[in-house]
Amino acid sequence: MKFIIIGCGRMGAGLAVALSKCGHTITLIDKDSGAIERLDHPYREHAVLGTGFDRDILLKAGITHADGLAAVTNSDEANVIIARLARLVFHVPKAVARLVDPRKEDIYRRLGVQIVAPVYWAINLFVDLLSYSELDAMMTIGSGQVQIVQTEVPPLLIGRKVGAVAVPGEIHVVAVSRNGKTFIPSSETIFLKEDLMHIAVLTDSAEHLRTILALK
Repeated sequence: MKFIIIGCGRMGAGLAVALSKCGHTITLIDKDSGAIERLDHPYREHAVLGTGFDRDILLKAGITHADGLAAVTNSDEANVIIARLARLVFHVPKAVARLVDPRKEDIYRRLGVQIVAPVYWAINLFVDLLSYSELDAMMTIGSGQVQIVQTEVPPLLIGRKVGAVAVPGEIHVVAVSRNGKTFIPSSETIFLKEDLMHIAVLTDSAEHLRTILALK
């Protein structure tokens, strides 16, 4: 797939490397020639100097054939304009904007812009690492409102059904790993000793999950 990244700072450069490792084609755009020069050689060859909301620059970067665009400059306003331009004018299937100031999140979401707010992610990750040692946080979804955590099935749940852990709208077991294989369970699946649960949980419901699992 072909992706365009607007902004060649640490986040943009890191994103380019990560996507490239997945086999995708990357084009970067930045108005700062120095930022482009600091890129590793393979990415420097596929970088365009200019602003991310300049139509000619976007066309030069191949936006008409792009599968996705990430606007990760240090300006929230620029990121939102670029993401909306990509979606509404060039019909890019996926356009995501980095949000530096989380106070603007509601405004930009009402504009239909998909947002990534690193501050929220970092806060929730710190909470996970400092407070919830029994629950291994794998990732967060949205702006940190939903977490995917994993934990070994506690003794009190061995022999019970997966449905015993579920709380509609709050907690859901999305997968179980058993004997080296991972599968999607039904509510009737029985937990066995040494099963590893993968659970989607609202961040605000983490304490509720700990209570269900008797981890507190």
